[in-house]
Amino acid sequence: MMDFEVQRCTRHCAETEREFEPGEPFFSALVQEEAEIVRKDFCTDAWDGPPEETVGWWKSQMPDPKANRMNWAPSDVMLDYFERLENDATRGDVRYILALLMVRRRILRLEDPLDDEDQENQLTVYSAKREKQFQVSIVTPTSARVEEIQNELAALLFSDAA
Repeated sequence: MMDFEVQRCTRHCAETEREFEPGEPFFSALVQEEAEIVRKDFCTDAWDGPPEETVGWWKSQMPDPKANRMNWAPSDVMLDYFERLENDATRGDVRYILALLMVRRRILRLEDPLDDEDQENQLTVYSAKREKQFQVSIVTPTSARVEEIQNELAALLFSDAA
């Protein structure tokens, strides 16, 4: 597995050097340059597809600083929901995605995998706030479930209020 830090958006097109406008769609690509992974952002006019040596790419939209920002639920709320899902075997994919989300938000820390072969389909995460370690089954959602999970987590864990 390759570990690397994804740089923040440059807010400028890598080809035209033009600054992106609020609300403007743009493309981002992670490109292998020698021993480094470099993020390059492109306006839609300059995007002819991913550059050579691209590791991954996506389409996004420049945030509007005047628009209402979506805010996360407090960490305790996210952790409570995560712990509740532990006892619901039918929602393993939601728990797995939520664990990844909380690792990204630094609410949980990904621990080194155990050497036990029985644990190869598990993530070990740690909550400093709860001083507790959790085992999370790796349950990759089907493409049909991805949108359902996104909508569910957005409805439960985001709000317009600051």
